[in-house]
Amino acid sequence: MTTLIIIVVVASLGGYLLRKRFEPHSTVEVVSGRCSAADVRLDAEQMANAATIAAVGLRRGVVPRAIAVALAVALQESKLRNLDHQGKRNDHDSIGLFQQRPSQGWGSEEQILDPRYAADRFYTALLRVKGWEKMRVTEAGQRVQRSAYPEAYQKWAADAEVLASAFAGQSQAVVTCTADEPPGEPTIDAVERQLTRDFARKTPKMAKDGHFLRVPAEDPTTAWQFAHWLVAHSPGLGITTVTVAGRRWSPGNDPWQLAATPPADANNITVQIAS
Repeated sequence: MTTLIIIVVVASLGGYLLRKRFEPHSTVEVVSGRCSAADVRLDAEQMANAATIAAVGLRRGVVPRAIAVALAVALQESKLRNLDHQGKRNDHDSIGLFQQRPSQGWGSEEQILDPRYAADRFYTALLRVKGWEKMRVTEAGQRVQRSAYPEAYQKWAADAEVLASAFAGQSQAVVTCTADEPPGEPTIDAVERQLTRDFARKTPKMAKDGHFLRVPAEDPTTAWQFAHWLVAHSPGLGITTVTVAGRRWSPGNDPWQLAATPPADANNITVQIAS
């Protein structure tokens, strides 16, 4: 039976410019907030970028290990921030989440500054490395990045594996975020577009009803992938409530609680994002 995700959404563009897949980057306001996944603590910008990197991997069908390598590299290279040029003294023309270089054939500046494009290029390079699956995180990352500090990625391996498990849907009810300020002008269309752009062909057909966005998931694992992505992007999109598999998330000290009304079917998932 198809698992049903119902998303009630009041969403805001907030700090995210919604673009077509691999459309050129533009400077946007960064939304402030605090997020965590188990004991991994990030700010709102970092967690949203982590969710996007994972979503690109999921739509490509990579294993969670590949997502962990990508996240460890991005944590080391940019602290999960989509960095523009930091000056000529900062490693030449390195930019973006993975500090990829236009001069080295990674793409144009505009392309690399699109997190989706950058992540896609990283996965392409990683999957070309023979035997990367058996390597340590730092070794696999180094084969792609060719960094002057080849062991630097390993210190992020544990955090990256926690994040990868959450965004791959292997861990449940672990991602949470709290925005530092309320969203601007929320729209349901913003959430739908952003979800579609991150997951691309993996995105199921969604149905909008006012502030509700209904999303069918094939199974509980996929449902948790969407749910954790939605929470990770909640500060920028104005998402205030997510209910999935009988658990209800909202910002606060106890973010994932039992839903007041459990779904009739144990596999039905309801994600609620309301004003």
